[in-house]
Amino acid sequence: MNKNPYEQFPHIVSNEVTLRKIVESDLDNLYAIYSNEKLFQYSPVMLKKNKNTVANMIGHFERDFLKRKAIFLGICLNSNLNNIVGVAEIFDYHRDVNMITIGYRLNDQFWGKGIATKTVRAMTEYLFSNIGINRIQALVMPENIKSQNVLIRNNYIKEGTIRQGYIWKGKGLVDLILFSRLRSDVEIA
Repeated sequence: MNKNPYEQFPHIVSNEVTLRKIVESDLDNLYAIYSNEKLFQYSPVMLKKNKNTVANMIGHFERDFLKRKAIFLGICLNSNLNNIVGVAEIFDYHRDVNMITIGYRLNDQFWGKGIATKTVRAMTEYLFSNIGINRIQALVMPENIKSQNVLIRNNYIKEGTIRQGYIWKGKGLVDLILFSRLRSDVEIA
């Protein structure tokens, strides 16, 4: 069973977090995320200082999904599904390899509570079980130890460092550590 991840917009529910479509009523929480400098220290995405820019992003998320470019999901605690505390990303789907890349950012008020780990676990289970993806990968700056630990806790394998292999807006040429997990890793475990 291999489905295209863009066939249906995902709604991912786990025991403690729900990953859902970002809607206009999420604007204040989304702005709190995209205007927080701490969240973009290790990210290729640029900080957004204008609330109207962030409002436009909500429409762009829909457009990116329809163009089969990326999926942006609001991360919610199951105790409050109307309040997004972060953004999960699923992108760079390669059908021939059956591979996809994930990313995530969490409002710093929610750091250290295991939410990022639970988010990656929910995305991983969804992509393996519901979509039939073979390989999931994530790219992390070497300085971003917390994000590396999130992936390691989810049994992602550190494959190595891609030295000066990417240009990130606002950062220039960067090194990135490549982490991956294969569906066969789950079947073995």
